[in-house]
Amino acid sequence: MILYRLLIVVATLLVMEVAVTLFHRHVMHGFGWGWHASHHHSGKKPVWEKNDLYAVVFTGATILLFALGDKHAPLWWVAFGITLYGLLYGILHDVIIHRRLPFKWKPRNAYLQRLMTAHYLHHAVKTRENGVSFGFLYAPPPDKIRAQLRRNGPRR
Repeated sequence: MILYRLLIVVATLLVMEVAVTLFHRHVMHGFGWGWHASHHHSGKKPVWEKNDLYAVVFTGATILLFALGDKHAPLWWVAFGITLYGLLYGILHDVIIHRRLPFKWKPRNAYLQRLMTAHYLHHAVKTRENGVSFGFLYAPPPDKIRAQLRRNGPRR
C-alpha cells in the first residue's frame, strides 16, 4: 500500500511538471498574462505581486482535492503530490531563484545552476510572446534556450 501511494505521488510530480509547463506557456503567457506580467517586470518587486494570485487559486484547488479524498483514497495522495510540487516550486522559484526571502545561499549544484540559468533566460523576455523555458523543475540546456532566444529575435 505504501509503494502504491508513493507511486501516485511520484506520478503526480511528473504530471504536474508537464501540466504546469503547458499552463505557464499557454495560460500565463496567454490570456492570463494580466496576472503574470507583474512577474516579468524589472526593478524592485513588491512583497506580493499580482502573479501570486495563481498560487492562491492552485492552493484552493488542492485543498478541495484533499477535502474530497480521505487519507486512504488515491485522490488524497494526488493532492499530496501537488502540494509537494508546490513546496518544491516555492523553494526553488521564489526562495532560491528570485530571492523573495532574505536567504543568500548560492547553489553550486549543477542541476540548480541550470534551473536558475534557464529561469533567468525565461525572464529575459519581458512580453508574453517569444518566451522560452516554461518548466519549473526541468530546464533544457542553457545553450538550447539561448539559441531559441536568438531565433525569436530582439527582446523587448
